[in-house]
Amino acid sequence: MAVLFDLDGTLTDPQPGIVGCVRHALEGMGASYDGDLDWCIGPPLGPSFGLILGTDDPATVAEALRLYRERFAAVGLYENRVYDGVPECLARLREAGLPLYVATSKPLVFARTILDHFGLAPYFDGVYGSELDGRLSLKGDLIAHLLERERPSAPIMAGDREHDVIGARQNGVPCIGATYGYGSPEELDEAGAVILCDSPAAVAEAALTLRDTLGLTCGYGP
Repeated sequence: MAVLFDLDGTLTDPQPGIVGCVRHALEGMGASYDGDLDWCIGPPLGPSFGLILGTDDPATVAEALRLYRERFAAVGLYENRVYDGVPECLARLREAGLPLYVATSKPLVFARTILDHFGLAPYFDGVYGSELDGRLSLKGDLIAHLLERERPSAPIMAGDREHDVIGARQNGVPCIGATYGYGSPEELDEAGAVILCDSPAAVAEAALTLRDTLGLTCGYGP
């Protein structure tokens, strides 16, 4: 069995960087948003900018993304922190012999930089993210791509938003809901998470329990 991890809100807390870069992009476009922007953490940013700006014009959304990435590449990706207990969680799963992968809607180039910078890269057998042109930004498409490339036996997912749960379910993969991230327990439960965990240590425990109870029958592969 393998474990697929979301990045933002599951392995690291990216709130200052993402919110700061969203506001930078809005300022650059002469727009503003007075409300809380934490809801932007997790889902693909293109549709989120469309909602904030009240537009479905591809050129406008593309400009917002360009401005966002302008700051994110230089500053925002480092305005981040690893959740307490994540290294121990990953080490425990590795010691149990489980292959680990990252499956994030964040562009792959940024995901790899973050994992390298915060010392998490050595725990993972592979890192999968979206392309800068928007390909693979939907979690279901991304997970399907990962499964096709890696062919893991009986994978499970761990993520903090409904997009993680729904994308996993679209591929027949059970998903652990990480309630310490940015999705509420209600959001994750309604999306179909198989178990809710309030800490990285609980995620590791749940993954090992699922291995023992579902490992021969769940998910993808032979």
